[in-house]
Amino acid sequence: MKIHDAIMSIHNEVVSVNGNTQEDIVAKDINGNTVNIDWTQVNAWEDPNQYKHDRLNSYPSIKDQLDMMWHDKQNDTTTWEDAIAKVKSDNPKASE
Repeated sequence: MKIHDAIMSIHNEVVSVNGNTQEDIVAKDINGNTVNIDWTQVNAWEDPNQYKHDRLNSYPSIKDQLDMMWHDKQNDTTTWEDAIAKVKSDNPKASE
């Protein structure tokens, strides 16, 4: 869950998060102590791996990619390379 990831990323001492909303979440440290959450930081957090999820949902199916490759080989085209490059450029890595 994104909110749990944000809390654990921002608050290194947190080892468990229970609840699903800002109103009912309780975060605990290794000793079972409740950790006060900085909701401003949590709400502003951006998942550095979001591009991976976006790319995964944007790539053509493996079946379609194999078909593109076969046709590219037959027709001396770059349909597959172009499709993959578009997915990567539309969903750049956070550090790019």
